[in-house]
Amino acid sequence: MNRSTTVPTAETAGLPQSGERVYDRAFFLLCGGTVLFMASFGMLLPELPAHLEAMGGQQYLGGVVGMFTLAAFLSRFLSGRIADQAGRRKVMLVGSAVTALAGFGYLVATSIAAFMALRFFHGLSTGFRPPGTSAMLTDRIPRSRRGEALGYLGVAGNAGMAAGPALGSWLTVEWGIDWMFITSALLGMASLLLTWPLEETLPTARPVKRSDFNPLKGPLIDPQAWPAALVLLPIALAFGVYLTITPDFVDHLGYVYKGSFNTIIVASSIAMRFVAGRLSDRHGRIPVLLAGTWLLALGMFLLGTAEDKWMASLGGLIYGASIGINMPTVFAWTTDLAQPGRIALALGTMLMALEIGIGLGAVYSGMRFLGDVSVIPELYYMAALGSVIAGIALIPPLLKGRRS
Repeated sequence: MNRSTTVPTAETAGLPQSGERVYDRAFFLLCGGTVLFMASFGMLLPELPAHLEAMGGQQYLGGVVGMFTLAAFLSRFLSGRIADQAGRRKVMLVGSAVTALAGFGYLVATSIAAFMALRFFHGLSTGFRPPGTSAMLTDRIPRSRRGEALGYLGVAGNAGMAAGPALGSWLTVEWGIDWMFITSALLGMASLLLTWPLEETLPTARPVKRSDFNPLKGPLIDPQAWPAALVLLPIALAFGVYLTITPDFVDHLGYVYKGSFNTIIVASSIAMRFVAGRLSDRHGRIPVLLAGTWLLALGMFLLGTAEDKWMASLGGLIYGASIGINMPTVFAWTTDLAQPGRIALALGTMLMALEIGIGLGAVYSGMRFLGDVSVIPELYYMAALGSVIAGIALIPPLLKGRRS
């Protein structure tokens, strides 16, 4: 059996089996590194639009998310393949190193061109680390508990996304934006340090070769992952809209610390992740995703109608719950669909849909918004409509599965 078809399993790697303790030191290092990594780049999101506007580049608002997303998308053509052949740990280390370097880079990126180039470079971090992290966790966890474990990993990611923006906004208001950039870099370095002692879980791991970076040699995607990728697309589009216009939306509603609104959403997502993964392990991925997509539509609709903080908070709570349901379920579904020996490649394929959706949502909403708060409801309603379509598309396979 060649490397491209070798199945990296818990048994072949000497890792925990079903019924054994799987939440060990390595699991907590994975989660700890994920918290720090997500906090490192997430803390920038609420303040970067205002930073770009101060540089005279408000018309490039969509590029704050768009350039980042483009780089993440392109790098996934390589990161999943490298993780399946050269090892999970290597791509995780690259992702953490990039986010640390990018944090320091923002201190000197004083022109719009340099800023956009740095956003592209920073996007490579999420193109590399998440597929490696999820694949390493999947190697360690029995199939019957994947949803549960990936849900807990999502809790770690959400914890970083909750703490990061709140900390970033506080640092910017109280100390200045340069301190936020420095803190982002330090968190990236800490993520690198927690990742370093992890042992590789891919039994056939080998050194990275030059051919690994040649897109013409070897598979770039796993077609088996397309169902999960297509369902993720409208979910990601809503996220792209949210990332682009919500900082100005909450500023319009009178929030001083803009990152605090994001904390509401992430806290709701964390709460749902404790149960959503287990539910998908027990009842199936599609029924859980159906519930998640309809909650997403409701959350986006309420954000579109919100005219005060209370209604916005309600919409944010429901939207956050939908993320907590959808993301671990989509990740677990992708690992179920993956071809043998291509778990990281399948995860990378699915995450390409995430980047496409986020990019389209960000670029379109940035071009449509241009500082006019009156168009914000329209953009949230558009995201809600996409979620409704995804929910409707899930009904036929759900009914087919019940009949069979």
